[in-house]
Amino acid sequence: MPTIDCDPADARARLEDAGVRIADGNTPHERWRAEREGAVAVAYEDKVVVQGSDPTRLSNLLSAGGGRAHVYFDGASRGNPGPGAVGWCLVTADGVVAEGGERIGRVTNNQAEYAALIRALEAADEYGFDEIDVRGDSELIVKQVRGEWNANDPELRERRVRVRELLERFDRWSLAHVPREINARADDLANEALDDAN
Repeated sequence: MPTIDCDPADARARLEDAGVRIADGNTPHERWRAEREGAVAVAYEDKVVVQGSDPTRLSNLLSAGGGRAHVYFDGASRGNPGPGAVGWCLVTADGVVAEGGERIGRVTNNQAEYAALIRALEAADEYGFDEIDVRGDSELIVKQVRGEWNANDPELRERRVRVRELLERFDRWSLAHVPREINARADDLANEALDDAN
């Protein structure tokens, strides 16, 4: 249960900027309360207490700096094109903060990779990180996003634009290609999502 020493008015403004709904406190001692998917923040005179099953959903947003995360992504397509899924994982010095995998319909391998990167970046933004180091095992996607290779396919160009828009939300970011074994958890999550649908 993180306790964040801060000005509750500043903390409230940060949450509102992130689209989190604020409600009145439940007692005279509570200045306000906020909830977001598995986390509840309660503001007192000079601090905010965060509780719930996933407190990082709010604690990063409440901290003066959102912190740094490693972001792993992987997309899978069976058939190219065929049924597709994405997997992503956010990791900090404290361990895995969040991860997910889901089916995304009929796509090519490259479309699935871009979809996974977009979902991973959206998650990192939702968690309030301000510095990210992004890692994936698709050399094509990494080099296209970094501008080293052209994206000739119009749909991939559109996805690359979306990725660049998301990256601009962070104070600092890096993007690198890693071997598949380094990206194993994201790969597992994408394949589990495909397997679960069968």
